Amino acid sequence: MIETLNESTEILSRIQFAVNISFHILFPSISIALAWFLFYFKVRHHISKHPVWMRIYRFWVKIFALTFALGVVSGITMSFQFGTNWPGFMDKVGNIAGPLLGYEVLTAFFMEATFLGAMLFGMNRLPPWFHTVSTFLVAIGTTMSAFWILALNSWMQTPQGFEMIDGVAHAKDWMAVIFNPSFPYRLLHVLLASGLTACFLMAGISAYRLYKGDEKRAPKVALRISLFAAALLIPLQILVGDLHGLNTFKHQPQKVAAMEGIWETQKGAPLLLFAVPDEETRSNHFEIAIPKLASLILTHETEGEVKGLNEFKGEHPPVKPVFYGFRIMIGVGFLMLAVSWIASLYFIRKKSLPVWLNKSIIAMTFSGWIATLAGWYVTEIGRQPYLVSGILKTKDAVTTIASTNVGISLTLYIVVYAVLLFAYIQTLFYMARKSIDVDEFSTMDDAIKQSTLGDHDGSASNHDSQKISAQEGNA
Repeated sequence: MIETLNESTEILSRIQFAVNISFHILFPSISIALAWFLFYFKVRHHISKHPVWMRIYRFWVKIFALTFALGVVSGITMSFQFGTNWPGFMDKVGNIAGPLLGYEVLTAFFMEATFLGAMLFGMNRLPPWFHTVSTFLVAIGTTMSAFWILALNSWMQTPQGFEMIDGVAHAKDWMAVIFNPSFPYRLLHVLLASGLTACFLMAGISAYRLYKGDEKRAPKVALRISLFAAALLIPLQILVGDLHGLNTFKHQPQKVAAMEGIWETQKGAPLLLFAVPDEETRSNHFEIAIPKLASLILTHETEGEVKGLNEFKGEHPPVKPVFYGFRIMIGVGFLMLAVSWIASLYFIRKKSLPVWLNKSIIAMTFSGWIATLAGWYVTEIGRQPYLVSGILKTKDAVTTIASTNVGISLTLYIVVYAVLLFAYIQTLFYMARKSIDVDEFSTMDDAIKQSTLGDHDGSASNHDSQKISAQEGNA
């Protein structure tokens, strides 16, 4: 009876943490890269003095503020669970996890909190150079936050630089702890994923503004820049993802076996495009495979050996969520590649997008979220049954409180997060529609600057179009 209650508590606690991390990760996946886009827009405004860059900045800094706020709030509630649901985690590895989380606060969060106010409210109160520096430091802060969180998460995947004393982990080499074997690949992979998530959010919202009849230059420029950036980032993400996969194959072969749906160790392993894994029979149904391709990708040899799940019986993750999650991530990634490249070619050749492509971009607004969540599930579920690989099993870290208490808090989290997510998405599209009614010269500052870009007889508009077209090409 007690064992059954413990299992229920573990399952509910895992679901609760999954709900929290899934909601939380949506917002840093946008804000990390969006902060750098804002810095880019501000620098372009300084260089060109063209008001369109400031109009883009003013629109997207509001979305950044909303996104950042939700990320901070959800991050705080997530950290509570280390004490309420997973006390065994801090008991066992708190000597390593605690300092890494503390370093994030000291080097990232304090910087963000200090300069975010200047960035949001000092636009017309501070010298332009100081406001731009504030934007840069906020971008640095968001990236440093990702650095420390991923250092801890990567250490949980591939722990190094520690020793166990009386069953408790103690840091022996902090450089080895931080720069553990999977950290460089995971950091680059997540930063590029953030870039793609922000690109498609910007592209989708900008395309929505154009679809609703917004003829101003700002959404056109933002759409073009975000799609060009996505077209450049996708190949880099594919390369880094491949390197990350090779690193995982070396250090976590059971995760790769689940990702590939390989049960028996074999040479010349096929790449499964689709299958239905069956853990009871330990086999796959309805396989669609490309012969030898998995071995070629993972070992760079067509007859390379790939360990199967049966080598890790009882010590490998649940197969279906890892197998399907990996394919969702890859599928969405290639869809991003197709849309961004097709749209970029249209922009290069025709300077505008057909309606069907514009609608496709709108539909892809939150595609980065889907790919990020799928990849995150592969990473986290693929580590099971361990919370910290080889050191702490998930079942040994869970709380002993009643499962009904966890169920109540889980229900409240789901309700609150569902409402907040709905409100966030509605607010983004409301802001997009609201911007349509705003005059092109939304501030006196814009109007003054615009008056210096052309003659007063109507030639300013033509001069503007030529100048911004040239700038878009440089962008």
